[in-house]
Amino acid sequence: MLLACLLFSWMNASVFAIKLLETDIPPTLISFVRVVSNLAILLIPALCRNQVGQLFGDKRPSLWWRGVFGSIALMLSFTAITRIGPGESAFLTATSAVFVALLGPFVLGQKNSWLVWLAIFGSFAGISLLFKPDGHSVDLVGRAMALLSGFLSALAYLMVARAGRSNSPQSVIFYFCLVAFVLHGMYFAIYEFQIPLQPEVWSLLVLTGFLGSGAQYFMTRAYQLSPAALVSAVGYLAPVLSLTWGVMFFTQIPGQNALLGSLLILLFGVLLPFLNKL
Repeated sequence: MLLACLLFSWMNASVFAIKLLETDIPPTLISFVRVVSNLAILLIPALCRNQVGQLFGDKRPSLWWRGVFGSIALMLSFTAITRIGPGESAFLTATSAVFVALLGPFVLGQKNSWLVWLAIFGSFAGISLLFKPDGHSVDLVGRAMALLSGFLSALAYLMVARAGRSNSPQSVIFYFCLVAFVLHGMYFAIYEFQIPLQPEVWSLLVLTGFLGSGAQYFMTRAYQLSPAALVSAVGYLAPVLSLTWGVMFFTQIPGQNALLGSLLILLFGVLLPFLNKL
């Protein structure tokens, strides 16, 4: 999971760097390359082994819904990164764990203790601070996109939970890639499509695709091998690193409200999975 966090943070930094190099590139093109890279990594071995059919799993609706929610979340996340930077957007997107805890009782029938509800309330206090523009960016739309990405990611995780253990991680990721591929195609059919001009941008696009695919693979393996609470807590290293790269390489220095809000999200986000065990 540590490696996944590192790769995710590099991916976020690469997305922001692409936008700085060519401002006309739509973020959806970056997310499309990310999806195509992941799809190729899944399909090529399956084709060689004649096992493509296994990627479809049991085809239950929750797998398709996981793809829908996850795809839109990815598109919103990349757009938010280009608007407000890799750091603050990563913390707002990381609220997916908070939304999972919030929606769990309604979707999965789980019960939350008063400590869990306290942590949820503390996380939302952090979110409210991130929406007070005292730093380098006053783009409330970008912040709303990042938060919506976190909410949709939570719905995607809940769909995975409803799918149970009857489907392999490869199948879950495949549905995400398949649906995302279709949604991106629909988007490009309606809106303008911009081809990158600079070789550096093409290199960063390919790098973003492989970083995201590698991060998703290592995250999946982490959840297979280790307790979910521990993996989820360690996962908050990704927004911390994203914020660090934003400051170091792009001078994206957050204001006091944003720093305090990020700290609250980090603190209560790390505690949440352990409080669920009490």
